[in-house]
Amino acid sequence: MMKKMILTAIVSLLLPMVATAQTFNEMEYTPEQTTFRLFAPNSAKSVTLRLYDKGQGGKALKTVKMKRTADEQWTATVKGNLMGRFYTFDIGRGETPGVFAKAVGVNGQRGAIINMAATNPEGWEQDRRPVVKSPADLIIYEMHHRDFSIDKSSELEHKGKFLALTEPKAIRHLKTLGINAVHILPSYDYGSVDETQLDKNKYNWGYDPVNYNVPEGGYSTNPYDPACRINEFKQMVQALHKAGIRVILDVVYNHTYDIDHSNFQRTYPDYFYRKNADGTYSNGSGCGNETASERPMMRQFMVESVRHWINEYHIDGLRFDLMGIHDIETMNAIRKAVDEIDPTIFIYGEGWSAGNCAYPGEKLGLKANISKMPGIAAFSDEIRDALRGPFDNDQKPAFLACIPGCEESIKFGIVGGIAHPQVDMQQVNYSKQPWATEPTQMISYVSCHDDMCLVDRLKASVPSLQSNRRLSKGQMEELIRLDLLAQTAVFTSQGVPFMLCGEEMLRDKKGVHNSFESPDSINHLDWNNLKRYPQVCNYYKGIIALRNNHPAFRLGSADLVRKHLEFLDAPKNVVAFRLKNYAGRDDWRDIIVILNANREEVCVDIPNGHYTVVCEHGRIDEKGLRQLSGDKVDVSLQSALILHD
Repeated sequence: MMKKMILTAIVSLLLPMVATAQTFNEMEYTPEQTTFRLFAPNSAKSVTLRLYDKGQGGKALKTVKMKRTADEQWTATVKGNLMGRFYTFDIGRGETPGVFAKAVGVNGQRGAIINMAATNPEGWEQDRRPVVKSPADLIIYEMHHRDFSIDKSSELEHKGKFLALTEPKAIRHLKTLGINAVHILPSYDYGSVDETQLDKNKYNWGYDPVNYNVPEGGYSTNPYDPACRINEFKQMVQALHKAGIRVILDVVYNHTYDIDHSNFQRTYPDYFYRKNADGTYSNGSGCGNETASERPMMRQFMVESVRHWINEYHIDGLRFDLMGIHDIETMNAIRKAVDEIDPTIFIYGEGWSAGNCAYPGEKLGLKANISKMPGIAAFSDEIRDALRGPFDNDQKPAFLACIPGCEESIKFGIVGGIAHPQVDMQQVNYSKQPWATEPTQMISYVSCHDDMCLVDRLKASVPSLQSNRRLSKGQMEELIRLDLLAQTAVFTSQGVPFMLCGEEMLRDKKGVHNSFESPDSINHLDWNNLKRYPQVCNYYKGIIALRNNHPAFRLGSADLVRKHLEFLDAPKNVVAFRLKNYAGRDDWRDIIVILNANREEVCVDIPNGHYTVVCEHGRIDEKGLRQLSGDKVDVSLQSALILHD
């Protein structure tokens, strides 16, 4: 008997998590025959398999009626060599490649039978995950493929493509900036961009999943070739890994592009979605539907999908969109499955939903429940909004506009969202109880894709920067001071620091808050800003290097933070703290960080000693900018001061 060649080209055999050995679409290929299986309801009147020569258009080469061979499992075996063919399933609701296709044709309408091993770039077997000992060591850079490379000023060849991140200029920029993890916005096959009309420059963030386990064709050089997108995605990962940069995938299991046309609904109607008591679809996603992670096969789907991206594409981390929609048990099952592969793979998400979920809140992956999800982190909107103002009001200012009362919320962010004796939780903006067990469970940030970028927010909310005209020289100087001050808070916090792509270039989005489908003219990075504002990128490099070079800023342990991080008495609109006694076995004995949002210089009391100033007036030099002695220090307006003894 000829040895079978198993090609996981479309769908994998999933480990059963329920009593019956149910599977999703599973294909067993040999040159002589291919067997297809589908997880579909017993009540389906018929289940049809169709085979095609192309990924789009044309009549079916063969139509096969599948048979129910077990509970909720339908099977068909087709004789002959099907390599290179395309397929769909149909239970009477429209054709679909199934829920677990791993290769597809253009626009993801049909599954593809390919040799996945042949998609590996040269040297893929030797590709290794860059070493990161603790999540506290990560510097996360969130990017959209198109934003990063589409503009002429980028001088990159593969504009808007996976391959842009393989080019020397792109790699050089990321390395010199000092980041060690790229968080790429949704890169699976999504529905809002027509891959047959890429010349029309249709833009979307990609939070509209179609095929969860296949790279997006619009980011490849040839969306018609099922192997191309897979190979080029792997080339991207390989190039970043060689540069010492991990790759984090933004995953959106909480909803689909729509319901009626989704692969979930066309395969097993209503199984994968939550419903309210009245039978309507629950809308915790804010997109008209939310998935039901608590159902055994949806949970199994998520676990196996995560495994697929890690094993097939060497992904190093996962960011869960609207994690507050998923149940805690599923998130913990994912963490367990990932730990079996590599426990250093980082998992984090949005600890909220976009609306009410038809599932008990105490069982969901909300920020308040992070303590129930060891090894999983959540974004801190506390420090974000304390710095620049609330998400739901772009014009409302906060600390950066010298609004008093934000200091305690910033302190909560500085310690990494943990319990600390010097943080008064009753004065923290959103959370009245610490929600992180360890500081590595908190993502520290001031801006991300889903909001105004930092420059736009400062222009919208800081009264002195609000103008219908181009900012004056003085206004630009103030904007830059506040930009750098905000990021200093982020990168000196004990949480995991996170920045939006292009902030180091002083990017703007023309004031657009929700730019999910805005054109390139809004979302692109202007690389010329590196020449216009070199002091900005230099400061970002400096503050990132300071964090990377000094373990005191990334202790990674709640007990160590409580032991070594001490807040100092400070005037209003100032946050000051000391990392004492060689924290984290740092070379510096005591490090003092002072964040002054006031529009004038302030004097701050510090422990008496002899100090070296390493950050002042928007400049950073670890070798020292100046020396000072005594128990007081003057801190210039709207800036950070960092010194050590």
